[in-house]
Amino acid sequence: ADKSNETEFPLGSTLDRRSFLHLGGVVFAGLTLGGVGLSTGGCGTASERTGLLEYLRGSKEGWSTEAFAKWLGSANAFKEGDELVGLAAESEEVREKARALLSETRLRDVDGNPVFSDGLHRAINSSVDAQISASVGEMTFGELRTFLLSKDEADIKSIMPGLSSDVIGCVVKILTNEELIAISAKIFNPLPGSDIGARGYLGARIQPNSPTDNTDDIVWQVFNGFAYGVGDVVLGTNPVSSEAESVHAIEAALKDVLVTFGLDGVLPHCVLAHIDIQAEVEKRWPGSTALWFQSIAGSDAANATFDVSVGELESVADTRTGAYGLYFETGQGADFTNGHAQGMDMVLHESRKYGLARHLSLRISAATGRRAWLHVNDVAGFIGPEVFRNRDQLVRCCLEDLVMGKLHGLCIGLDVCSTLHMDVSLDDLDYCLEQVAPANPAYLMALPTKIDPMLGYLTTGFQDHLNLRSKFGFKTNEPMRKFFLELGVITESGSPGVNFGRPQSVYLAYRRRKGDRREEAVILAEAETRMKEIRERGLFLTEGHGDEPHKLRADIDSQIREIYERSRRSIWAEYDAEFLPSLKDTVVLQTQAESRREYILRPEKGELLTEASVARVREFAGGLEGEIDVQIVLSDGLNALAVMDDAQRVPFIEALAQKLSSQGLRLSPKIFAVERGRVRAGYKIGELMFAGADTPRAVLHIVGERPGSGHDCFSVYMTAARGDVWSMKGKVDHDRTRVVSGVSRTALEPLKGADDAARVFAAMWNKASS
Repeated sequence: ADKSNETEFPLGSTLDRRSFLHLGGVVFAGLTLGGVGLSTGGCGTASERTGLLEYLRGSKEGWSTEAFAKWLGSANAFKEGDELVGLAAESEEVREKARALLSETRLRDVDGNPVFSDGLHRAINSSVDAQISASVGEMTFGELRTFLLSKDEADIKSIMPGLSSDVIGCVVKILTNEELIAISAKIFNPLPGSDIGARGYLGARIQPNSPTDNTDDIVWQVFNGFAYGVGDVVLGTNPVSSEAESVHAIEAALKDVLVTFGLDGVLPHCVLAHIDIQAEVEKRWPGSTALWFQSIAGSDAANATFDVSVGELESVADTRTGAYGLYFETGQGADFTNGHAQGMDMVLHESRKYGLARHLSLRISAATGRRAWLHVNDVAGFIGPEVFRNRDQLVRCCLEDLVMGKLHGLCIGLDVCSTLHMDVSLDDLDYCLEQVAPANPAYLMALPTKIDPMLGYLTTGFQDHLNLRSKFGFKTNEPMRKFFLELGVITESGSPGVNFGRPQSVYLAYRRRKGDRREEAVILAEAETRMKEIRERGLFLTEGHGDEPHKLRADIDSQIREIYERSRRSIWAEYDAEFLPSLKDTVVLQTQAESRREYILRPEKGELLTEASVARVREFAGGLEGEIDVQIVLSDGLNALAVMDDAQRVPFIEALAQKLSSQGLRLSPKIFAVERGRVRAGYKIGELMFAGADTPRAVLHIVGERPGSGHDCFSVYMTAARGDVWSMKGKVDHDRTRVVSGVSRTALEPLKGADDAARVFAAMWNKASS
């Protein structure tokens, strides 16, 4: 693997995919090369059938779980995430030796020697068919590899229920990309009564995100997708606000589109809030939700960061008896960036997530007597360069995850995506899509362009789907194909129809279904007005096409590339020399990241304060006259420009401070301004300020969001806890935090953002005080 290219790489409700993956920061030190070093001598030949256990027991380093985990990690294709926690091979020679040893290792030896065990591990193993597992346990991984490559789908599916997550996670380590593609291309687990996930089909999740949760923004992006014949898996929105009322409003808007077009029995809608919020919405407004979402992790500790447990998810699964079940999102490296490596490499973590999804799918099936409508979206590439950096690593990750998901019996799609601090360009994403497509994922993301207007990352655009369908002969789910024919956006042959690329025509059809009998010209003029308003809010809606149907119109393509280049520059921006000195009533702090480069490539450095800054916080806390309830913190995060913008920062802070004071809360007389600070730096400040307090205390941390959405935004992360909780180092984490994001003059207007933050915080404070 080429690790030499380190030019420019950037990193930003209960915390969901948007917030959880945005935060970054690895706190697990891992196994250092000086701790469990790997010698390349004494492997023996394949004919000697020396597996990892035999090798370790006969070597100078001897058997240990740590050494076993290190060798398993060394068999992985190189990715920065494994290196960061000390589990990557030290050289290609060591990697090949690890793969050779693993190939001669029996499946039962991996199952019998887990590198980490917790409640999640025990739960997912309980769903493995013990009889089948015993029958294949004597196979070596090399033999399993041969079996998967040589046998047909029926034979492979006959043993899949007996393959544990750790076995599945290990076999992909010894497969080449070509072999991963070959295996993925012959295993399919379609959703019940659907083509989604079947051979030769490539579906799309329309992701109509809005930086302000504006339902017009959301609905019109759905119309936009339909205009290109795209969108047949789920209409799934990432919300900005996790308040039940806001989530319900979006659910209602999406449901209205589906019901109006008679599609509610064809594909579901979903608002990707925390699963508890979705349950609350359904309880308060019965029938308003469809598919339920949750991000999941590969260990109990990492799932706690999502504020979920295996037991809670099992209880939810037992209630999902309707047509639509559950939708999970995963991604290699998410566990690491939240401090829960647990001595496991990224591939094993990811495989255990699929094991959890399989476990829950089987529970739904047991409760309903039929296969569950449950699918997984592998969000590969969202975190950043501390996990992996370049396009070939992204392709490898996608292929590994597809095979692992399919071997678990899951319908699995991909979010083939990148962040602006990775060495992956817009054109590189096209390369990645075409490399991954032969493996036939169930679906991909779908946005008007490659740029998400809220998440600030790059992923699949509507017209990318047209390109892949044309090149690889993929189809859409049949009921939606008929719907697209009715709209006139495609023809029977699948080529563009008369209404292709015209969202206005979809709106006209929508209004007609609503019984609107106004003149066609009037409705189309109304559509133009609505689209203009949405674009003026900074969102893209696409129309028409370039010199080929699968290409963006030239002017839109130019705008997207301009945003990309500007965002790449801004993510490296630091506070101007005069900015911090100009602030009044501010204490300046530094993190252990000594440069912007180190801050981006070593996220954990931006979470820890320097010794001098720790002393500064303690001195300030000791000199306070009277107690305070709230400390405001300001960090550059991944967009210093957003934080330095006086026109959005100042009114937001002033309005928020006024609202908190009016609620009777005592604010700190000074703000802490952190250079190269990440969200967890705020938790460290809270520990220093509030340990031992006899009543709840809170930190409100304003952090620059990753750029890429076309807006320079910041978020406010709000954390409230009792003093005894602040006293426990590391106890306060993302699961205790709520966030209001997208605050800027061109997205969530600062005064409105302050209103939202004050309202969310008031509920948090009341809960913490009760």
